[in-house]
Amino acid sequence: QVQLVESGGGLVQAGGSLRLSCAASRSIFSINLMAWYRQTPGKERELVASITSGGTTNYADSGKGRFTISRDNAENTVYLQMNSLKPEDTATYYCRGRELVRTKWNDYWGQGTQVTVSS
Repeated sequence: QVQLVESGGGLVQAGGSLRLSCAASRSIFSINLMAWYRQTPGKERELVASITSGGTTNYADSGKGRFTISRDNAENTVYLQMNSLKPEDTATYYCRGRELVRTKWNDYWGQGTQVTVSS
């Protein structure tokens, strides 16, 4: 098991930047996939960006060119750098980890951090 704790959310004006952090309670070296999702009221949670243990990244179209996901295995932390923020980026952002243990996938979620972008 691993606990994930997000931080770095807040209120920012459109065009501004934020860096979200996801701190894990133990090493993330073995966690196959780390990802950021976001959710707004009444909508399903959607993928923002993901990064594999090998460093391969994937981005939703909404964040391409503006968001950068990275992982620091030494610090047990995953980051999401968000630039050129837009009001439509307003959401609760969640960190997710997926880990294959023997033949079973374990899924871990953080509690979320709120990002609000004002116009």
